[in-house]
Amino acid sequence: MLPDQTLLRIPGPTPIPPSVQQAMNEPMIGHRNQETKDLLQTIKPKLKPVFGTEQEVLILAGSGTAGLEAAVVNAVRPGDEALVIVTGAFGDRFVKICDEYGISVHRYDVQWGEAISPETIAAYLANHPDIKAVFATYCETSTGVLNPVQELARVVHQNTDALFIVDGVSCVGGVQTEMDAWGIDILVTGSQKAMMLPPGLTFTAVSERAWQVIEKNERPSFYLDFKRYRDSLANNSTPFTPAISLLFGLKQVLTLLEKEGLNQVYRRHQLMKDMTRNAFRALNIPLLTADEAASPTVTAIKPDDFDPEALRNVLKEEFGLSIAGGQQHLKGKVFRIGHMGYCSPADIVQTISIIETALHNIGKSIELGKGTRAAQEILLKGGF
Repeated sequence: MLPDQTLLRIPGPTPIPPSVQQAMNEPMIGHRNQETKDLLQTIKPKLKPVFGTEQEVLILAGSGTAGLEAAVVNAVRPGDEALVIVTGAFGDRFVKICDEYGISVHRYDVQWGEAISPETIAAYLANHPDIKAVFATYCETSTGVLNPVQELARVVHQNTDALFIVDGVSCVGGVQTEMDAWGIDILVTGSQKAMMLPPGLTFTAVSERAWQVIEKNERPSFYLDFKRYRDSLANNSTPFTPAISLLFGLKQVLTLLEKEGLNQVYRRHQLMKDMTRNAFRALNIPLLTADEAASPTVTAIKPDDFDPEALRNVLKEEFGLSIAGGQQHLKGKVFRIGHMGYCSPADIVQTISIIETALHNIGKSIELGKGTRAAQEILLKGGF
């Protein structure tokens, strides 16, 4: 490999489009000057379609986890009952945040690699009428599962008055998201995944139902207070110093998404998912998730006859290709390929071809080119 060449195929941070990189190199401006107000005024309406909402999307300087914590601290009071649906490491993170803030947590665990069943959640809620909030993860990054949040929202609202709060960090911008139509009350994402930016921004949209709850919540908060961000955003400002260079990049990201068209963006991600899964099926290497639960933004593979870490090491050292490993009890048992944001079907063909070569180098017996061909066949059928 070339010394300065890196191929990033992890589920975040993801590669940055050159035009976005260039936009972030704009000269610094005053964060309270008219230029920043104009920048935010341009960004605000362009963010709404990505979330599928007519609500303003709040922009906080911080990681995706800051957005998750903000959702908890703004919408749920100490002692309130909350249901947290855990399908992987990031559902577990919601539990930890809730525990930290003294919330009475009902933890509902789903086997890692499987999606949430809305029917089982409906039955659970029927037996726990005092639950004030339900937390779920749209795409569980640790397993490559895309949970059925539209159906979950429906059963939550049919069975309770609880708020439905969703972590969309690893998929918003890469999969169809209709916050208003589906009935999601708070939706959070981060900048470093399908949004094609470096880490450093978190975005949150809040429904009218959720705002009514937040207005009555007397829990003290300072930096993460949604009301401060809402009120400032109405004046095209932020309550605290914004990440101005990232905002320049965000403006260009939204221009790229608008130019490609969100439906085409979603189609591209679906195609890359199908290419990746078809490739590993052709190589007889097991996938962690079933097709109906698989995310268009990240694929988890669980081999049964070679060490995933050995593969990752060879990919990194010999080819400069980074893929992700497993988390928590899946550490050392799976590897994960990110295919979101600034990623094309051509990138997937390259990635599969390199992985095949690396598999050969670690002693895995495969027919070279078989996975690549399987990915190409999906690409040709997809007519991309």
